[in-house]
Amino acid sequence: MKALVVRGGWAGHSPVGATDRFLPFLRSSGFEVDVSDSLDAYDEDLGRYDLVVQCWSDGVLTDDRFACLEAAVLGGTGLAGWHGGLVDAFRHSRGYLRLVGGQFVAHPGDFVEHRVEITSTHPVVEGLSGFSLRTEQYWVLTDGLNDVHATTTFAAAEPWHAPLTVPAVWTRRWGAGRVFACTVGHHPADLDLPPVRTMVERGLLWAARR
Repeated sequence: MKALVVRGGWAGHSPVGATDRFLPFLRSSGFEVDVSDSLDAYDEDLGRYDLVVQCWSDGVLTDDRFACLEAAVLGGTGLAGWHGGLVDAFRHSRGYLRLVGGQFVAHPGDFVEHRVEITSTHPVVEGLSGFSLRTEQYWVLTDGLNDVHATTTFAAAEPWHAPLTVPAVWTRRWGAGRVFACTVGHHPADLDLPPVRTMVERGLLWAARR
């Protein structure tokens, strides 16, 4: 199996430190891993990879590069990532937003204590329980094609007038490919929390081409 890790963009999401945490796991799981610190990787034929792990916040994805990424996913290449590296990337690209199935819009209060609740028995979250943590709580807009496995709830506060529950972990199918998204992960230390680490590792394996 082959995996491509694409990392960069806004340095505040520690793209190198965050992805380095999962390189040994990928290799021990049988992947030959290539790492790119440039979006030039999306100029190539990505179909030779079984999994693309993306940690690239903000940035601009050209139409040609998006077409390359989507063609690979449609053909069976998995796409996986966490936090802004997946769901706060390439805002200008409607195609990319449709592919991923969700978009970050806010984290009210910046770093706040909140809970993540497990809401399914999917293999990505099987056996896990809800947990609390203090970090950015991502308010995301998502579509109904996602299979949601964990959620987080914002308490009522001005200017919104009622509690709001949004997905925190989801999977989706796109053509023959699979997409995994986890909104937790602003700090690399967030990814070291046992339930978060478990969900991401399982999500990487789930998304990879069968």
